Amino acid sequence: MKTIGSFSEYQETYQRSIEDPEAFWNEIAEDFLWKKKWDSVLEYDWSVPETKWFSGGMLNITENCIDRHLETKADQPAIIWEPNDPSASAISMTYQELHDSVCQFANVLKKNGIKKGDRVCIYMPMVVELTVAVLACARIGAVHSVVFAGFSSTALAARINDASCKMLITSDGSYRGSKTIPLKDISDKALKECESVEHVIVLKNTEQDIQWYPGRDLWWHLEMRDASAVCEPTPMQAEDPLFILYTSGSTGKPKGMVHSCAGYMVYTAYTFKNVFQYEDGDIFWCTADIGWITGHSYIIYGPLANGATTVMFEGIPSYPNYDRFWKICDKHKVTHFYTAPTAIRTLEKHPTSLIEPYDLSNLKVLGSVGEPINAEAWHWYDTHIGKQQCPIVDTWWQTETGGIMISSLAGVTPQKPTYATLPLPGIQPIILDAEGHELSANEAEGILAIKYPWPSMARTIYGDHERYKQVYFSAFEGCYFPGDGVSRDAHGNYRITGRIDDVVIVSGHNLGTAPIEDAINEHPEVIESALVGYPHDIKGNALYAFVTSFNTEVDEARLYKEICDQVAKSVGPIAKPDRIQFVTGLPKTRSGKIMRRILRKIATNDLERIGDTSTLLNPDVVEDIIAGNEEMLTSS
Repeated sequence: MKTIGSFSEYQETYQRSIEDPEAFWNEIAEDFLWKKKWDSVLEYDWSVPETKWFSGGMLNITENCIDRHLETKADQPAIIWEPNDPSASAISMTYQELHDSVCQFANVLKKNGIKKGDRVCIYMPMVVELTVAVLACARIGAVHSVVFAGFSSTALAARINDASCKMLITSDGSYRGSKTIPLKDISDKALKECESVEHVIVLKNTEQDIQWYPGRDLWWHLEMRDASAVCEPTPMQAEDPLFILYTSGSTGKPKGMVHSCAGYMVYTAYTFKNVFQYEDGDIFWCTADIGWITGHSYIIYGPLANGATTVMFEGIPSYPNYDRFWKICDKHKVTHFYTAPTAIRTLEKHPTSLIEPYDLSNLKVLGSVGEPINAEAWHWYDTHIGKQQCPIVDTWWQTETGGIMISSLAGVTPQKPTYATLPLPGIQPIILDAEGHELSANEAEGILAIKYPWPSMARTIYGDHERYKQVYFSAFEGCYFPGDGVSRDAHGNYRITGRIDDVVIVSGHNLGTAPIEDAINEHPEVIESALVGYPHDIKGNALYAFVTSFNTEVDEARLYKEICDQVAKSVGPIAKPDRIQFVTGLPKTRSGKIMRRILRKIATNDLERIGDTSTLLNPDVVEDIIAGNEEMLTSS
């Protein structure tokens, strides 16, 4: 696959991609292995909504991720696995070894009644076998549904039942820092509510005691022992479902986003190659969990479709110390490092002496994903990790989009701190006002929408196409609505300003929360913050900031004043928070996103409708915030 190599080439490629999208994607798709070529490149009707890419084409994604590389890369590491315990040995799995393991486990699935179209739930730690299970499902046409192995039994059961999964693949347990998590026990509890699961395949990982249900439960290693390493890939229609991935459920019932085989493959491979400017011999490390779309697209499918070496990490950045990321980069000579702003903000609060012992000279590209990165974190990342020698790609995309939509191309297109910058070829973003009128001037601020299909977009919400239509295609006719606010500068660079529901109207002014949070986070005593609105008798709405500080003994009056001064200086006096609550932590999803929905409920004292907090990374913090809110209101 040809990589864009200069800004002028990007401009030419982008123009060509929007003038004739079908010819553009037809050319890109030719680079892959097909069992039968497509009859049409694109058919779509967003009033339905329906989108079909490469209709009539036949392929199997695992042939493109594994088989086609064997002639030249059989002995190249496909996956480097770094364990939670730094004293344990890392594992390097070659493309040949990955091929054989995937074929073996695909035969295990078939032996136990799994066939094309069946849904298989995977609830596993970040071990190599998780990737093997994902690819084995794809090998035989089963639809995988990976559930992050930090979710509760209630969340797991809901996802199994929604997709009517026929099998669960799990582990006896998992390691997360100093903790050992009983995944099999959690699974057993979930399965009491699930009638569709016929078999549970269990990986022996932590060797902890577990309950066993003969006839239902099967050991991974025993099933693999006699399985053949030959398994012909099942031919798949281009639009057959590849996987279901559930959103975190921060706005109600989780949505099972359905991604298809061909379009998802073409787009994730293309964006991986171009955004990160990956070259043969590079070592790519995305720190996400495969339980999220980032792990699907940029740990497994995007890298492997390009014949890359991809790193999987079982642990967390703070264990056993806050130098773990840099130790791994040094150990494996990582060239590309892709992580979340939450992790960067956490690590920047620790001494740079934790970085200095490690050789980061192999790093060529840094990346950010999950939410907009604030300026302070961007500059720390650039200075201390990239040594001002590595381009930073600040990538905007979603579970629903399947792949990166707006981002610089590393070292090729201009980067700008806090800006995702320019759309990728084939992506046509526009900015709308509240009435849905397009704002055509370069410098504009409003609502982000996408006005033309791209290959990796989710095709539906599993079992609820009407909800898919209402959420993504009903707000603005003829456009995909991602739910984000955006601004655009004079050079056409896009900056994501936060979710539309994170825009607060204060005294008639529409205030995006992201720039105000950035200003708060600039204060040297602040780790991070979250801003929400609450009703105000005079202003209509006022701003309520929840702020964490690395100083446990906060002089609240002083820090309140300094934060307000900082916001007034950076954004304007109108943006100063009326209330600031200093908290020990912010409620976050397992992927690290702040649950502002919960904070809005607390700020408005709507405590009865906070909802289930059991799937949070830190559910206990919610009670602490509620108690602090009550104390603050009482004292005022």
